Amino acid sequence: MSRFNERTIKPTGPSPSPPALTEPPSSATRGARSVLALTSAATAVALMTYTAPVVTLPDTAAALHTPASAQAWLLNGTPLGLAALLLVAGSLADDYGRRRIFVAGTLALGLTTALGGLTTSTWAFTLARVAQGAASAAILASSLGLLVAAYPSPRGRLHATGVWGAFVSGGIAVGPLVAGAMPDWRVAYAVLGAAALIVAALSFRALPESRSPRGGRPDVAGALAFGLALVSLVAALTLGRDGWLRPQVGLLLAATVILLAVFTLIERRFSPTPMIDLALLRSPRFLGSSTAGLFTGLTVIGLFSFLPALLQQTLGMSAMDTAWLLLLWSGLSFTVALQAKRLTGRVSPRWQLAAGFLLHAGGALTMLGALDAGSWPRLLPGLLLGGVGSGLLNAALPLLAVESVPTARAAMGSGAQQTFRYIGSCAGVALTIALATSSGGGLAHGADVAMVVSAALATVGAAGVLGLRERAH
Repeated sequence: MSRFNERTIKPTGPSPSPPALTEPPSSATRGARSVLALTSAATAVALMTYTAPVVTLPDTAAALHTPASAQAWLLNGTPLGLAALLLVAGSLADDYGRRRIFVAGTLALGLTTALGGLTTSTWAFTLARVAQGAASAAILASSLGLLVAAYPSPRGRLHATGVWGAFVSGGIAVGPLVAGAMPDWRVAYAVLGAAALIVAALSFRALPESRSPRGGRPDVAGALAFGLALVSLVAALTLGRDGWLRPQVGLLLAATVILLAVFTLIERRFSPTPMIDLALLRSPRFLGSSTAGLFTGLTVIGLFSFLPALLQQTLGMSAMDTAWLLLLWSGLSFTVALQAKRLTGRVSPRWQLAAGFLLHAGGALTMLGALDAGSWPRLLPGLLLGGVGSGLLNAALPLLAVESVPTARAAMGSGAQQTFRYIGSCAGVALTIALATSSGGGLAHGADVAMVVSAALATVGAAGVLGLRERAH
């Protein structure tokens, strides 16, 4: 099995005269712009699908007769599919065609999203959401691989990953608005499903194919072991909110450890084309990217996935009202992520990530007491701080993901970082719901507890990212 050393992980392509961010129109440039437009559009739709239930959770739970103890499943279905298949999808995209995996994922997202709107039970809806997550994994992992191939220069890659990261924030912003504006949550799923199918049709015709030159057979055994390990872990995290000492939680955690050990053995000894080179775990850049992804999911996604439901249940706000309020956070995140490329050369991605975590922590602490006081305006300063922080995170994460691995394995690097992100989001959602609903002082007091914990974890994330410094060569 091949090994990548620390030098290999840094981008090494020659760049004697980096192109400007706005290059003159040419066929190559138009092709690259098509790649950027379609990958960004598909990513936005995937994130819209991900966040759609955030503002409709009370209505969806009522329609499906979902008890409070099982509502975490309604939110955690998609991140479960994402976490389980992102690394697998990234590896397959590099080896067998990024366009092929991207188009298949976009088509699958359209079909599974439309089917999700037709479900009538909690488990059927959850399974549809898991399938949406798996389809989204194919989109998110292959997108960055396509962008790296379309924008080979460091400056072009900076521009492309910055725009793509902004559309992550854009999808998060628009998803709740679409869901809240629809007369019924099922209609929202039909609209999002149709949007994904349109992007799939356009991508089939317009996107060029690209892949890694290494070839070989797919790492089926590694993919199966890793996917099952993450399914076990996410299931344990979701069930754990009802009691960590229950036998099923312990069995799932034990299965996770065993399956990860099997996966490590397969990757080290038996797979000629492993999904991930385990030598990357010695790279500070790769560890920094993975740590940042984990804590982004654990803190930012975990808190803001359940905050709209808390607003509806404590302040009596409608789904549309909460969607507009959340837009202040997510819209600002989109704007900041789009403009963050101006920081390049002045602020390293590692410091951007640390600043993003600390701003989120400050925002969460600023919102303390707002729900208990029944005042949504008191949330505004915290939403502003959190939006800036989220934008910095969404801008720096994709760039660090593709720079932390060899260029030929860009989709794998993206998949690895985002795997940790959505593992973190599953844990964060389960933790936020558990803290908010288990407090003896009511939902408003429980929300304050969840915000304090989110702020503390974000501070740990900032320290972890800053602690993983580059080693001198």
